[in-house]
Amino acid sequence: MNVLLSEMVSKADPAQVAGLSRFFKTGPGQYGQGDKFLGIKVPVTRQVVKSCWQNTDFDQLEECICNEYHEIRLAALLTLVQIFTHARKDAALQQRCIDFYLSHTAYINNWDLVDLSCYELLGRWLLDKDKQILYDLARDGRTIWEQRIGIVSTMQFIRHGQLDDTYAIADIFLDKPRPLHDLLQKAVGWLLRDAGKRDEDRLRRYLSLNGSRMPRTMLRYAIEKFPPEERSAILKAH
Repeated sequence: MNVLLSEMVSKADPAQVAGLSRFFKTGPGQYGQGDKFLGIKVPVTRQVVKSCWQNTDFDQLEECICNEYHEIRLAALLTLVQIFTHARKDAALQQRCIDFYLSHTAYINNWDLVDLSCYELLGRWLLDKDKQILYDLARDGRTIWEQRIGIVSTMQFIRHGQLDDTYAIADIFLDKPRPLHDLLQKAVGWLLRDAGKRDEDRLRRYLSLNGSRMPRTMLRYAIEKFPPEERSAILKAH
């Protein structure tokens, strides 16, 4: 029996479906077009994962990550994070988690599914390893979600004071053809902003060299923590 799946289904709340569908842009032509919801909010999903992750194997994760419902795919990813995190002394199990993640990116198809999983999995795994996979995803990802994984995974590096990859991967997005999808602009700007929290002078130097070729949304996110007068001046000069 797949306890994770059955527990998630039991938490369905039809009253929440319409609101979640609007929030995650599931209408025609929108980035989440066609996605389906059970009406389960993230805190409830986290509670289910907390109670079920130890009794969930990879076959059951496979069943959940391929599920048509958004929240069940999220539960699979959060469970994978738990398995990975608690396997600190089991490199083989951690590698299996990473392999599973990378082989199922087709199902990681909205910004929350990316942001709540990638830096806890790929980012943490790659802290002391070659990071080329993130560059490849950012540059050549088949979807905006794979490309977003490439930049958002660097959040883990920033938290450990490693900023070089965030800036280098940001460069990849600056070189992409325009228009750059809004969700990629926001992700890159967000990660640059967080890198700036660690080293504000470095962010200012980066912006002085690259700000003029940044899409406006990306720039706005990157300078969000600057003083209001400075933000205004930068945007006026853009």
